Amino acid sequence: MDHALAPWTLAAAAQNLPLLTTIAAGFAAAWVLGLITQKLGLSTIVGYLLAGVAIGPYTPGFTGDVALAQQLAEVGVILLMFGVGLHFHVKDLWAVRAVAIPGALGQSLVATLAAAVVFAALGWELKSGLVLGMAMAVASTVVLLRVLMDRGMLSTSHGHVAVGWLIVEDILTVLLLVLVPIFGSGAMVGSPSPGGTTALASVGMAVLKLVAMVVVVLVGGSKVVPWILTQVAKLRSQELFTLTVLVLSVTIAVGSATIFGASVALGAFLAGIVVAQSPVSHQAAADALPMRDAFAVLFF
Repeated sequence: MDHALAPWTLAAAAQNLPLLTTIAAGFAAAWVLGLITQKLGLSTIVGYLLAGVAIGPYTPGFTGDVALAQQLAEVGVILLMFGVGLHFHVKDLWAVRAVAIPGALGQSLVATLAAAVVFAALGWELKSGLVLGMAMAVASTVVLLRVLMDRGMLSTSHGHVAVGWLIVEDILTVLLLVLVPIFGSGAMVGSPSPGGTTALASVGMAVLKLVAMVVVVLVGGSKVVPWILTQVAKLRSQELFTLTVLVLSVTIAVGSATIFGASVALGAFLAGIVVAQSPVSHQAAADALPMRDAFAVLFF
């Protein structure tokens, strides 16, 4: 009798473990379809995207927990951007400013206006077309970085420009997210929004928060984070060192989002730059690499 009920008990238990089932299904589907696309000569990213569709809510069969999958994907973004930051220095970004800043601003503006014109021709309102154009103008950080990594271009001059471009777009996204509710309400630039503040004041506050975040993370963190890593490394505990790397990457990224209103990707990137100043940064990169690759798969 107990043996007959065992499969049903396991099935019921699986239904109550959405985190584990989502991770298992996501990894398995990504593994199978990644192998297939690799054999076909395509990028594994295509397989990962198909895996996401396969276990998503719009295809038959098993459906993963979408809310949990989104949070796991954020962990992948944090570890990916943290790993990228480990290989960068502030001077590397500063060196490509002449290309990244005007390029990102110009591309975003042209893409937004072009999308607004197309959607206006299709009968959309101008405001709706502009908002959708803003969303379409921003490149996917994870997809672009994975392509650069797969082609070994991340450390090249072109890779530095691409990362700088993405950082500028990330900052633009923060500012646009501030403007979208005001824009949707129909308020003018200088008139009060539904919250009682003007659009210029809201944008100014967002800029101040971003500046404060950069100062706190890069200036304050550069004095504290390397010291913490060095002290933990002296304990010669691999588990504690790996846990320290995770704590620094995740907490700085989440803190940047909750306190300063930035994206977790930008916060994780800055965390990586700070950790890179530590004498044990190579060990930190080695510890973060396996977790980065695993969770980045769940992003798709």
